Amino acid sequence: MPMIDVYAAAGTFSERQALAQKLATELMAIEQVPDIPMFRKNTAAFVHELPSSGLSNVDGDSTYVRVQVLTNAGALDRDKQLAAVRELTDVVIRAAGDATLADRTWVLLTEAPDGGWGLSGHANTNAELVAAAREAIAAARAVG
Repeated sequence: MPMIDVYAAAGTFSERQALAQKLATELMAIEQVPDIPMFRKNTAAFVHELPSSGLSNVDGDSTYVRVQVLTNAGALDRDKQLAAVRELTDVVIRAAGDATLADRTWVLLTEAPDGGWGLSGHANTNAELVAAAREAIAAARAVG
């Protein structure tokens, strides 16, 4: 149930909601979690536009994109890390319509510590998240 934050200069993306939805969808697929409401409703992306004066490298260039991905601990093994960085970068460059942006897109993968994933007012451990997912899957199967 990752949270994704994208930071870029204003005007980089014309369809911010479409970008957010595509990033969330891609990351959910990369994580290989079940397609259940618990994951669909709690995998989200936030697109933050900054004035170009609000970001810069050493040379003064402000044409960068930062994608910060926060997952629960252990959600992404090495293959999933590689896929996440590759796929999310591709989503960003397609959304911006600028293939050169690949060299200026940073994807940072961060894990919340066990017990540090808050949902519904509760700091969940990984075991609690897994149990809740199993419960949701069992309930969906019982209905279907």
